[in-house]
Amino acid sequence: MRQLVTKGDCELRSPKIPNLIWLIVRIFFGLTRPRKKILGGYLAGEIEAIGKDVKQFRKGDQVFASTGARFGAYAEYVCLPSTYAMAIKPSNITYEEAASIPLGLEGLHFLRKGNIRSGEKVLVNGAGGSMGTFAVQIAKYFGAEVTGVDSTGKLDMLRSIGSDNVIDYTQEDFTKNGKTYDVIFNVVSKSSFSRNVRSPKQNGRYLLVNPNGLSQMIRGLWTSVISNKKVISQFASHKIEDLIFLKELIEKGKIKLIIDRSYPLEQIVEAHRYVETGHKKGNVVITLEHNKKT
Repeated sequence: MRQLVTKGDCELRSPKIPNLIWLIVRIFFGLTRPRKKILGGYLAGEIEAIGKDVKQFRKGDQVFASTGARFGAYAEYVCLPSTYAMAIKPSNITYEEAASIPLGLEGLHFLRKGNIRSGEKVLVNGAGGSMGTFAVQIAKYFGAEVTGVDSTGKLDMLRSIGSDNVIDYTQEDFTKNGKTYDVIFNVVSKSSFSRNVRSPKQNGRYLLVNPNGLSQMIRGLWTSVISNKKVISQFASHKIEDLIFLKELIEKGKIKLIIDRSYPLEQIVEAHRYVETGHKKGNVVITLEHNKKT
């Protein structure tokens, strides 16, 4: 089995969460000790057994899935309801690549909410990470002109997956260059809300994918009320039909899956440390070598 390591996994066990968000997380996941002791929300592997009422899958099927709020993907075996976002793995990709697909549901959700139209200009801030690489390619599929923002070492990769333009944030601040966009897709939680929200055009949309605290969400709601710019920040839904949509795009070659590094499960601490550096290109995956068929 393969499991995706995300920044969100690292944040769930971190004390460096804004106070109000920290409180909400602790109420949901446990105040004194975690209710969900095994993290991980995205995986790919082979079905070992099915329930008697399951019709759409069979033992031995190669699948990828989102575990949702159940988590538990950092394990040898995971038990999931058949109604969860799960689909047969495309035959033209590896398990490592397949484990990253469900994270694309987040990008798909927000870009649809942003009502991306062909010919619009979309900027993705944090384009070189897990969600950003999906956002760039999905926005391109919807017909947008895409600008990807990230560090120097990721720019060539961004061009390779379809970014029409790239901005090196170590050299240029996109909020100060005078350019505006129809849609800003922002994954970078530490970026300035005040500066970012100036970058959408009039009647533009600011997709606040990873808000840095409840205050940004409230400011987003207020901005939507008092201006002609719309700020969107909400939890993404994980639907089977959306997962199949992404699968079909991958089978058609419309989305390229970027895997930076793979670690065995025994090195999950090192995997988290690497993800926390913020330097990864695309995705980091955990592997379980006992499954010889992978």
